[in-house]
Amino acid sequence: TRVSEGDRVAIPWLASACGSCEHCVAGWETLCESQENSGYSVDGAYAEHALADSRYVGIVPDGVDPLEAAPLTCAGVTTYKAVKVSGTAPSDLVAVFGIGGLGHLAMQYAQVAGATVVAVDLHDEKLDLARRLGAAHTVNAREQDPIEVIQDLGGADQAICLAVAPKAFEQALASLKRGGTLSMVALPADNHMTLPIFETVLKGITVRGSIVGTRNDLQEVFELHAQGKTTVEYSTRDLATVNEDFESVEAGEVSGRLVFDLTS
Repeated sequence: TRVSEGDRVAIPWLASACGSCEHCVAGWETLCESQENSGYSVDGAYAEHALADSRYVGIVPDGVDPLEAAPLTCAGVTTYKAVKVSGTAPSDLVAVFGIGGLGHLAMQYAQVAGATVVAVDLHDEKLDLARRLGAAHTVNAREQDPIEVIQDLGGADQAICLAVAPKAFEQALASLKRGGTLSMVALPADNHMTLPIFETVLKGITVRGSIVGTRNDLQEVFELHAQGKTTVEYSTRDLATVNEDFESVEAGEVSGRLVFDLTS
């Protein structure tokens, strides 16, 4: 088996997949139509004990704090995949829309790939975080037009949209240079955006959805963190306050990620 008693493991969103469909065979188990998802179709890990499929857990390397491994197993692998499939390369300009629990990791993966980052958010404290983590440019979308600012920089080669508002997706699309790629990650409650056909066709724009990464992606995320190439911004909470904590996240009051410390 992949794991032995005593190994440190992480339970990801992808609890299991069929292993035999065209998606699984091609290495895209996250697209499997028979997949099970932790905390959704099967019980998750908001508990002191949890069941998991040993084939799909992530193996946490020595030296990675479990409180940091938890956000990496969801926010980390999700944004890592989004940057990966966008084709980010050295010297590219990557616009990250939404610098929260996912966005602060997305911008780091873009920098690991050699890109320059412009961070877009509505809150100055989150833009302060982006600057601390290496963003070369920041835009407060309440005060400046991100499309104008990014186009003045030459346009983004890739835009990663993690903000839960259709307007942010439209701004991200319009911020791209010719031949650019929009990687769509966030899932706004309002499930529609306007996509201009002429501009998308004539500028050779690529629009792609990016779902959470695979087992291999998760191991790469852990290895990058073990090498000291990423920083996880998080604070701990007690499981007894879970409902209040969800409200704080929904209200945009949390910088980074919340992690339940089950040892307290």
